Amino acid sequence: MSTQSALLKVMSDAARKAARGLNRDFGEIGELQVAKKAPADFVSAADLRAEQVIFEALTKARPGYGFLGEERGMIEGTDKTHTWIVDPLDGTTNFLHAIPHFAINIALQREGAVVAAVTYNPVTNELFWAEKGKGAFVNDKRLRVAGRSRLDEALLATGIPYLGHGSHARFLKELHQLSQRVAGVRRFGSAALDLAWVAAGRYDGYWERDLQAWDIAAGSLLVSEAGGKVTDAEGGTDVVAAGSVCAGNLEIHPLLLDRLRAAK
Repeated sequence: MSTQSALLKVMSDAARKAARGLNRDFGEIGELQVAKKAPADFVSAADLRAEQVIFEALTKARPGYGFLGEERGMIEGTDKTHTWIVDPLDGTTNFLHAIPHFAINIALQREGAVVAAVTYNPVTNELFWAEKGKGAFVNDKRLRVAGRSRLDEALLATGIPYLGHGSHARFLKELHQLSQRVAGVRRFGSAALDLAWVAAGRYDGYWERDLQAWDIAAGSLLVSEAGGKVTDAEGGTDVVAAGSVCAGNLEIHPLLLDRLRAAK
């Protein structure tokens, strides 16, 4: 059944509301690119506006919940058991370059565990959502991870370290271990959508390091509710705190993890 609970409706409405501004700003970023002006400040303003819209919508609906956002950091709530984890624009570099692959990420953590998730790509109008124990969906369609069980059939997603971020040497070792054994590796530039696409069966697996809680909180629930497995890149279970991720179906996940360990 793909009927959203009141909680999911609050989260989806907040994401759609923020998306209206991002879609408008995304239309303008193409013009800025062509004009060769520096669009970075414009994007950070778009980011801040989107987070403000989400913050206001969620706070109005659930006063007292804590809020951890990429832009404003941690805001303690009177309700210590619940925290929203929000990335108003995951895939900022794509957005900056007028590439239509980015997402709004909203997760709810209850007593340390992610219990509800929304990942929304405003350009494609795909709303990925999940609630703990109730399955994962895109719009009104149920999600299942892919059924492939061998690395040589698998299409993987990853993130590539860039200027000033991450260990380039470690990434190249991991890529060496995996790229020669799989059907392909993709880097599309949004961790939120990488995880959503694993949940949707588009990717068979995904790994990345040097991530933040708001990049992976929502997606980790999407994958597990779609029948997949998510750990950190070392195989640990506290993905949100670890800041690294290894995700796939139950057959691909251990194979992926083995290769990551072999890359050390």
